[in-house]
Amino acid sequence: MRRIAHLSDLHFGRTDPAVLEDLKRAVMATRPDMVVVSGDLTQRARTAEFRQARDFLAALPKPQIVVPGNHDVPLYNVFKRGLTPLSRFTRYIGKQLSPFYADGEVAVLGINTARAFSLKSGRINRSQVKKACANFGPLPASVIRVVVTHHPFAVPESGTHRTIVGRAKMAMEAFGDCKVDIVLSGHLHVSQAITSETLYAGPHAALLVQAGTASSTRRRDETNAFNLLRLDGLRVDVERHDWEDGGFIVACRQRFQRRPTGWVQQTKAA
Repeated sequence: MRRIAHLSDLHFGRTDPAVLEDLKRAVMATRPDMVVVSGDLTQRARTAEFRQARDFLAALPKPQIVVPGNHDVPLYNVFKRGLTPLSRFTRYIGKQLSPFYADGEVAVLGINTARAFSLKSGRINRSQVKKACANFGPLPASVIRVVVTHHPFAVPESGTHRTIVGRAKMAMEAFGDCKVDIVLSGHLHVSQAITSETLYAGPHAALLVQAGTASSTRRRDETNAFNLLRLDGLRVDVERHDWEDGGFIVACRQRFQRRPTGWVQQTKAA
């Protein structure tokens, strides 16, 4: 079994200190085998914010797969935005914009969907998708393949958010061919776990899992939250941990089963 703690949208520069301390304790308590952060570590991509994010991540377990979000690109410094949009991210968080980890049970690849001249929206291109499938291609069929992006491939079932990553259909078709199992995303500050078959046709149904904002005061339709995924061969359990005064609690659990054609949901959120 592998446990993956999935955090997103930390937004250092707009964090709630009480939530942040509870978050650190809660993540450690889940005893994750890996920590994934799906973008927006900072609010305005300032040096001080990246340093705070770096120090926070240093206190969490390794290995870690961390990708940037649109907020990690400078907004007001036009020259830096155009010439070196992610230089602070690569300096303080990680040099690789496509980090990759694999062992005998799970393989996780980060993909950068943030773009210098898109203030909010994101995009994935054919080169990134081709690289992802090349990384997963040699792996045994039993290994669960996970992609991490900031911008999501699905919108929440409720709410008014309608932004998905650009070229999502192209990417999901290719991911189906190379049997990507799970896509972890953020951006919308709303949690969700669904199968892709209702949105994308293809030979292999993936899980599309979104995390809310783990620590920001910029909450939208839900409280601060993070996900814990329990990967056990042919089964994945997705837990959403919500913040309440005094700490994070398990708010819901969903179970998905692996079939030859991909993943199907066994239990609804409860």
